[in-house]
Amino acid sequence: VQLQASGGGLVQAGDSLRLSCAASGRTFSTYVMAWFRQTPGKERAFVARIAKSGITYYADSVKGRFTISRDNAQNTVYLQMNSLKVDDTAVYYCAATQRLGVTTDLAKYDYWGQGTQVTVSS
Repeated sequence: VQLQASGGGLVQAGDSLRLSCAASGRTFSTYVMAWFRQTPGKERAFVARIAKSGITYYADSVKGRFTISRDNAQNTVYLQMNSLKVDDTAVYYCAATQRLGVTTDLAKYDYWGQGTQVTVSS
């Protein structure tokens, strides 16, 4: 599967932004989808995950502010980001896997999008 992330940009603290990740192929519904983020000099970090069933899981740092969702008919996963903070500034990557029991371990995700920059100013 090929992934194409979009929707990043420059916003102010407190604003909202929605990221999208479009996937190619006809088996999108069989993939666990996730978002990770990375800042310079740091490891890529888990943000949110949505299972094939629609069950979601979030990093503590974004819980209550971010919402991950998927539209299997459109082969797209979204990340709605509300109440953005300066610390949310990062390159955001979408990822996909068909492995079972996958949550936050980036090594278990086999497919990655190209990343989209989110910058939150104070």
